[in-house]
Amino acid sequence: MGNLFCSQYPIHRRFDLKGSTFGRTTDKPESEIDPTVTLKDLDLNYIFRLRKSWYQEFCRQVDRDCDFLEQERIMDYSLLVGLHFRGISCADNLTPSSGRSSGTRTPTGSGNNFDDGAPRLSGVDVDHIVTDPNRWIHLGINMPARAESTVRRSSVSDTPQLIGEPTGELYDIFIFFGIIDILQDYDISKKLEHAYKSFQYDPTSISAVDPRLYSRRFRDFLFRVFVEDKI
Repeated sequence: MGNLFCSQYPIHRRFDLKGSTFGRTTDKPESEIDPTVTLKDLDLNYIFRLRKSWYQEFCRQVDRDCDFLEQERIMDYSLLVGLHFRGISCADNLTPSSGRSSGTRTPTGSGNNFDDGAPRLSGVDVDHIVTDPNRWIHLGINMPARAESTVRRSSVSDTPQLIGEPTGELYDIFIFFGIIDILQDYDISKKLEHAYKSFQYDPTSISAVDPRLYSRRFRDFLFRVFVEDKI
């Protein structure tokens, strides 16, 4: 995690994403969630909009990585995601429910994209964002993107909604991500874990599943969280 987030940009929010729902929430009250807390799937309240070229490369890389991990009978890996909200300093506090800054900010000019203290992006061409040339940009490293906040609808089913509905609130971010925890094979202990939990919970909602199912579920989830930006 330290290597992936090694950057001059402070990380304001970090997520560990698997595409499963059982146990995939942070057991901390909202008041204790700060930038050092790693949130999980059911804490995720954004979808990430990547420009076309980045999105296509992202899809190709995820497919290649998942094909390899599936072939090696590896499961239980995650996509670690870090977000830097442009215009917010390390001292500002973001609430995971809204992505807004709780600190008071006063716009200094009509060109600033601030709304109630949160940096907001609307109609900006991310292909022409001016960034520091000394900061290396690569797939998953220092990438300019947009985060759109989401809200989950209340559900009467036992399985919670994995991805919320987009709200239209767009934030200008730099995003960092990479697949981690790639050493767990589907051994007898994981098979027993899957069998035991399947008696109590939806088998598709738990993390310990066959590598083929894990790979498919992981990809399907990521390709709903990361989308092509149409601007």
